Amino acid sequence: MNSKDHSITETALPTRRAAMIFRGKATLLQVRRSVNDTISGRSRKFEKAERLSGTPILANSVTPLWTESEPEERFLVAGKIENLRRAAKLLNGVEIPAGEVFSFWKHIGRATRRRGFTVGREIREGCVIPNLGGGLCQLSNALYSSALTAGCEIVERHAHSRVIAGSLAEKDLDATVFWNYIDLRFRPRNDLRIEVSLDTNDLIVRFRGIRTDAQTSVKKPRRVLHESEPNSCATCGEGDCFRSIHPAENKNKKRTAFLVDEYAAEFDEYISAEKGRDDVLMLPIDGRRFRKANYAWRTDGFDRTKQSLPITFLRSYRSRKLAAQGAERQRNLLSMSERLALDFARKLRPDMLHIVVQQNLLPHLWRNGDLGGRTFDVLMTALPMDALQKRLDLAYSQNPESTTLGDFRADQLLVQNESEALAAAAKIITPHSDIASLFPQRSVLLEWEMPSENLTDRPKNDKPTIVFPATTVGRKGCYELREAIRDMNIKLVLLGPVIESPRFWEGFDVERDRETSLFLADLVVLPAYVEHRPQRLLKAAAAGVPVIASSACGVENIDGIETIDVSELRHIGDLINKYI
Repeated sequence: MNSKDHSITETALPTRRAAMIFRGKATLLQVRRSVNDTISGRSRKFEKAERLSGTPILANSVTPLWTESEPEERFLVAGKIENLRRAAKLLNGVEIPAGEVFSFWKHIGRATRRRGFTVGREIREGCVIPNLGGGLCQLSNALYSSALTAGCEIVERHAHSRVIAGSLAEKDLDATVFWNYIDLRFRPRNDLRIEVSLDTNDLIVRFRGIRTDAQTSVKKPRRVLHESEPNSCATCGEGDCFRSIHPAENKNKKRTAFLVDEYAAEFDEYISAEKGRDDVLMLPIDGRRFRKANYAWRTDGFDRTKQSLPITFLRSYRSRKLAAQGAERQRNLLSMSERLALDFARKLRPDMLHIVVQQNLLPHLWRNGDLGGRTFDVLMTALPMDALQKRLDLAYSQNPESTTLGDFRADQLLVQNESEALAAAAKIITPHSDIASLFPQRSVLLEWEMPSENLTDRPKNDKPTIVFPATTVGRKGCYELREAIRDMNIKLVLLGPVIESPRFWEGFDVERDRETSLFLADLVVLPAYVEHRPQRLLKAAAAGVPVIASSACGVENIDGIETIDVSELRHIGDLINKYI
């Protein structure tokens, strides 16, 4: 008989009658606490603010999230982490005035399913049991430890009855909580800010404020009452206990959720190869069913798919009312990406422990705390916003007369959120060589899906013809191309509107044509500072048309495409002369 089996026989098994009596007593105590708090008015909820966000860190608690010793317990720990995510969103950014009393339960509220809390890991009567809201004690422990370090006055704190070796309880730094009569309350001497977040592996609690001269009392380590691990309802196999769980039902319970937006063939192929039968796909709309090519993800082979139809229809409606280029369109794209991301977040379940997420959704999920306690990979279709805006600044410094290069920059907080999330991602998945080069240790470089065009008998043009396969805006390198071909006797074919200036190409032999011009050109040139969708370049190369592109186009090592570094775009005319 192992140590856990031995401990079971030494104590009476929990019974439903005992649980009902406990529930009745707890209800009376909860009512009494509610009445006392109402009459006294000493406990209130404080607002979130940014006033103290730049003040020094007074306390920093980092505690591990994954503490299970058996795979059958993983689902309980996953539930605990989900509860901590919910609680972190409620507490992060709360600022407490000096001399006021902070109450754990006043800010967290009752843990109910309707509020998004779930069954998690809780220690009760010497056992790890499944309980709604279980696991919140890890947060109260960290808050109590931080309050001591920051020199706060402890108004109310209850120690755990069972002390596990290696836990904060062993150091007398724990604080158990039970709605609402077993609370944690403390009073800061100066204004205090609470920051709570989860990364992949840890719960992080920080207190910020102005440090006082008051000394924090030193707690003496408490005697370890129980050296062995507690029994767990997920593993003990005690069939006579009403809390017993069948271990086989929960062992290694883990899913991947794929969160996608606009269709990309390369990512669709990757997802189809990586998905498992228990995995979930979240997408704006089933594009194959509704004949929407921009959302034509394959949905077969998943356990289930989830859509966001109202948000998708709203985005489509708004998009039709906006110009094809410009700051207003960019702001709308960011706003609708946020709505879609948060709608997906509401559909995530605790057992979705790995996320594969498309880049435009990433910063919103990160800021909202939905990636905490999970591993995640990013499907990257664009440069990180920080790198993108630096690239635009570079282009603007080269072409200050541009009307488009300086018209929009994302909110700095959003840029920061994306940078933090990318730094925490396990893998960066992209077919774009320029993007992959930014993450040399973590990138997975996919192959571009090459079109099937193969035109061997292209007609000879009367005049050398160059195709510019983009809209005439500064970020696509139109200024660099104009300067390079100024003295050349060539025809220029444009495959997009002229946004920069109506007279931008005045004096040039310019023709506007359709996509078929790609295959009739003598040369396709795209000296872009930013290019996230180089499909036209791939089409031309597949058809045997020579292509010159900047490194920003992400098509390094593609047969038929010669690349030039973004820093050398002023010399692109030398390359063009090789072909014309």
